Amino acid sequence: MVMVPKKNVEDLAVSGKKVIVRVDFNVPLDKKTGEITDDKRIKGALPTIKYLVENNAKVILVSHLGRPKNGPEAAFSMKPAVVRLSELLGRPVVFAADVIGEDAVAKAAALKDGEVLMLENVRFHKEETKNDPAFAAKLADLADLYVNDAFGTAHRAHASTAGLANFLPSASGYLIQKELDVMGKALSEPARPFVAILGGAKVSDKIGVIENLLDKADAIIIGGGMAYTFDAAKGFNVGSSICETDKIDLAKELMAKAEAKGVKLLLPVDNVVADAFAADANSKIVPCDCIEDGWMGLDIGPKTIEIFSETISTAKTIIWNGPAGVFEFEKFATGTRAVAKAVADADAISIIGGGDSAAAIEILGFADQVTHISTGGGASLEFIEGKVLPGIDGLEDKVPCRTFAAGNWKMNCGTPAEATKLIDELKPLVKEATSKIAVGVPFLAIPAALEATAYTNIKVAAQNCHFNEKGAYTGEISPVWLAKMGVTYVILGHSERREYFAETDETVNKKVKAALAVGLKPIVCCGESLDQRESGQTFDWVKGQIVGAFADIPESKLCQITIAYEPIWAIGTGKVASDEQAEEVCAFIRGVIAGLYNQAAADAITIQYGGSVGAATAKGLFTQANINGGLVGGASLKAEDFSKICLA
Repeated sequence: MVMVPKKNVEDLAVSGKKVIVRVDFNVPLDKKTGEITDDKRIKGALPTIKYLVENNAKVILVSHLGRPKNGPEAAFSMKPAVVRLSELLGRPVVFAADVIGEDAVAKAAALKDGEVLMLENVRFHKEETKNDPAFAAKLADLADLYVNDAFGTAHRAHASTAGLANFLPSASGYLIQKELDVMGKALSEPARPFVAILGGAKVSDKIGVIENLLDKADAIIIGGGMAYTFDAAKGFNVGSSICETDKIDLAKELMAKAEAKGVKLLLPVDNVVADAFAADANSKIVPCDCIEDGWMGLDIGPKTIEIFSETISTAKTIIWNGPAGVFEFEKFATGTRAVAKAVADADAISIIGGGDSAAAIEILGFADQVTHISTGGGASLEFIEGKVLPGIDGLEDKVPCRTFAAGNWKMNCGTPAEATKLIDELKPLVKEATSKIAVGVPFLAIPAALEATAYTNIKVAAQNCHFNEKGAYTGEISPVWLAKMGVTYVILGHSERREYFAETDETVNKKVKAALAVGLKPIVCCGESLDQRESGQTFDWVKGQIVGAFADIPESKLCQITIAYEPIWAIGTGKVASDEQAEEVCAFIRGVIAGLYNQAAADAITIQYGGSVGAATAKGLFTQANINGGLVGGASLKAEDFSKICLA
């Protein structure tokens, strides 16, 4: 996965604007008093909040706390976070008793520049975790801009994380920016040797992480409970140690891959074993191949500590995720403490990947001796695994008009099996692409396509939608359905729809508005016929289509829209407009947008070329000043061909 730089809070014009900020105030509370026992997460958000306050923004904070199951519960109220945040900011923080209700709406509307409002627990609404577009839209209605600064929830496609970015101009906060800068660089440009340390209970939790690190790391150290599955794969008796017997063959494969790639895969050579899982259990040190029945490994042994520590000491980049043993029991914390000390002592960029390893390094007293402790357990793990995090992926790019390759499958590959096969072929070919990528699949294949593209850099587009949410429109597709399913883009106004189904500029405009209203990102098509081109009508015709499609669309929504110029005479004919012809019309379209809005808006909008785009023609087209990618037909049905276009 290539990490594309995203806008941060400083890239937004925030003065006088209402800015909704997703923070992670999921802080631990004392069960008896209800008071906060650890405020690190609140302190972590302070730089972003202070920046917004100092720059005269009206700040609206949204967070979850705990896991409420039945709507509002007093035990999970954000009130304690409001009190603590007020103390840390040295100014009052307004509290809304709801999230999208009357109190929130009224208090958000009444905010003055520099004031801060905290909404009630967003997970009091079940629509939050379902990423319900209607709920996200109501949240978005409270504000003008969106900032995500909750890395700990960035791996969740929830309404307040991924959903808000579909409705508002967006950016990351300082906390997320730091996570991306530090971990992103460590994974993409590590100083070597690069040593990864992986612990925890289960191999199954770390399969993707190991697979990804095998292509990046020089050495991978395996500790914790997961090591015993590898021992079993080597034919060792593991006694009563935790072991995933169904993952033994996988462990063998991972060891073989490491050897083939020249990556050192270091496993324990001795263990501290116990006769029970208890803090006061009887224990002894044994070689890894000598664990007796009835005994279980709970820590790494002294010889292993020596080997692991020596390897760590040579590293220039270290990523650690997961303890080496049951560090919660002092008797079995020696290995984890030794690993933590080795990481702290190393002359290296050292990154602790959140979760238990973060807790361990804090408890053991080495927190101030490492480069970075991630604020997200699950999020950091998925980031290291190479997954695309929904809460970050949807934020606006730092540099606008990144190349966007969108495949339009038309009436092809419409069964779930066909769609899955094509996408599975495409994924490894475009894994390192820096372009935006989407596949426009037939309606019946959308669920399968969404499953196949989950947490990848490939998004799903629908090929059309109706402009009404529901009603007596036999055979039509509601934009609400698409949004609820998780579709990102929708192709609107395609020439074939205009020609065969009599779509007009007016209906296209209605569809664009309907799509935007539910958080879909329209790809708006325009283009002329051969007769229109030959009679000199190209520019007037295309201008009319753009003016019609964008009627009453506010400037704030342009960041969600892509324009696709597709000369009808070049679609399915094998004819391709020359680079110069395509550039001329795309430059004209950008000028039309400038006239409708302003030059800055025009410069930021993505304009694709569509018309028999192939692997051989893509590079020349995409290097033109006003062409930012392609809407690709036939070539998108062949994974290898489409991948070359995505990488052009």
